[in-house]
Amino acid sequence: MSRPGRADGGSLDAETLAFLTRPGLTRLWTQARARLERNGLQPTGTLRLQHLDAPEREALSLLLARPVTGPTATIRLPDLDTRLRASAAGRGLAATLEELGPPLTDRRAVRDAAAAERARVWSTAETEAESTSLSSQPWVARWLEDLRRGGTLARQDPHTATTVVVQAIQTLAVLFPATVADPTSVSWGRGELATRATGSAHGLDDGTLLSRLVLRGIALAHDTEFPTDAPARRALWRTASVTPDEVSSTVLTHGLRPTGGTWQEAALRERADHHRETHLTLRELRTLRPTMPSGTRVHVCENPRVVEAAADAGRTAPLVCTSGSATTVVLTLLDALAEAGCTFAYHGDFDWPGIALANRVTRRYAAEPWRLRAPDYEYLATRAQLHGVPHLPLTGPPVEAAWDPELAPTMNALGIALHEEAALDLLLEDLG
Repeated sequence: MSRPGRADGGSLDAETLAFLTRPGLTRLWTQARARLERNGLQPTGTLRLQHLDAPEREALSLLLARPVTGPTATIRLPDLDTRLRASAAGRGLAATLEELGPPLTDRRAVRDAAAAERARVWSTAETEAESTSLSSQPWVARWLEDLRRGGTLARQDPHTATTVVVQAIQTLAVLFPATVADPTSVSWGRGELATRATGSAHGLDDGTLLSRLVLRGIALAHDTEFPTDAPARRALWRTASVTPDEVSSTVLTHGLRPTGGTWQEAALRERADHHRETHLTLRELRTLRPTMPSGTRVHVCENPRVVEAAADAGRTAPLVCTSGSATTVVLTLLDALAEAGCTFAYHGDFDWPGIALANRVTRRYAAEPWRLRAPDYEYLATRAQLHGVPHLPLTGPPVEAAWDPELAPTMNALGIALHEEAALDLLLEDLG
């Protein structure tokens, strides 16, 4: 490879390209590419190729214009760069590698640019905190430092990170204004606050990055722990005089007859007397503290159809429906009933999500299983087969039933999923 390089500096000619792409040089180009990308695309340093085979020794000897005879070759990248410029390649190492493969990436420059972008995020955040006077709050410096060290924003692209942290600062500045002695004297709806910060009423919904950042600030401001569940998050919002949406989520009930004298309890009794179901919101449950007869047994089901059928059949037993998920509003009602001295019996779907939900309810409230044991499942599966009901296959990972170690193996063996409606007639008998 001793011919002079091409004067026009264009693409490599076919003969030169064929030589440079021979298998014996593959390892050299791979290691040289990695080194240049780490070195800011500069041909500096030394490569050491070990365990060379005969084709590699031959190719390296021709390329370097010196004999390579042993199993190891040490190659100085400045010498390789000079050799390539004087050869038929007619260009340095970096240009040659780009001819042979994809464009080189200056990883050092990429890292530096990323670090500069991250620095701009925090510089913007600090400037925004100063301009809104939020920085005058004693907890803000720690809040920003926690965000910086926590890595949550570092995993976002710089534009998103900057947007969210600025929105969080603006939101917290509204909640903790420097010129108001008692910030809790001003109340906000969470949707209203979110619209002001983001333009969307859902910008501070549970699970959003912005809501997590704002809640961390509120927690620090009130010197309390960061909330780990929905009820605790709602409580923390209220400490900052922010009212979460407490009317869109409801819990379905039937037959509740509290004995207290409040209008809410009277309304529940009246609806129960007329066999009408009742949807209770979190807003209502905040003030409802039902007084129940001692030892009242409350049945809890998973599917609204059970409530509907109980109302149609004029059943009288108290009934609460989870609607397939133990949400905050469901747990709030069950907590209030437990505090009033009620006991619970639980029934749900015979499928794995149904067993998981049943585990949660039975463990939290020491609820008795309600026609939810292995013999109940076997009976319903057999009855469905006798009646020619099409099988619904049991899918997903098995879940052990906390109340009956035989239930999961029995369900696994039969492989049939049974929704709560399969036991509807039996449940209605119990609710009489």
